[in-house]
Amino acid sequence: MPESSELPVSEYAFPGPLRDQLVAAILSGEKTSTTSLVVQYELEGEPLPAVGDRAVVIDSNDAPVCIEEITEVREVRVADVDLAHAIAEGEGFTSVAEWRSGHEQFWHGDEFRAAMGDPDFTVDDETRAVLVTFRALPLGL
Repeated sequence: MPESSELPVSEYAFPGPLRDQLVAAILSGEKTSTTSLVVQYELEGEPLPAVGDRAVVIDSNDAPVCIEEITEVREVRVADVDLAHAIAEGEGFTSVAEWRSGHEQFWHGDEFRAAMGDPDFTVDDETRAVLVTFRALPLGL
């Protein structure tokens, strides 16, 4: 196993209040899943995550806070995200509709659209999502 300093970095959202909220939810154990879009991996030329992958989660100050270890990966249409995944995101969602609204607000926001290089980037039912379940491990593992 590589040392935590040799692992890739895992960033949630963008630095700021949302990242701080998500990192706190990871550290408390409330957040055990996350969602990204296939197009993000394609844009960065990176492979999709795989079971067993580990990465160092960082906070808004780029400080390492824990290691995430992926335990499940599913690729689905945004329209097919299930309630169990939405709840496991640890953001207080009580329905898939709430999950989708919250995520579309992020994906359709200026910061995300700028990162995608497309000021009109839009998610719809057919957009492919990567649903990742993980466990948080202490640093140094």
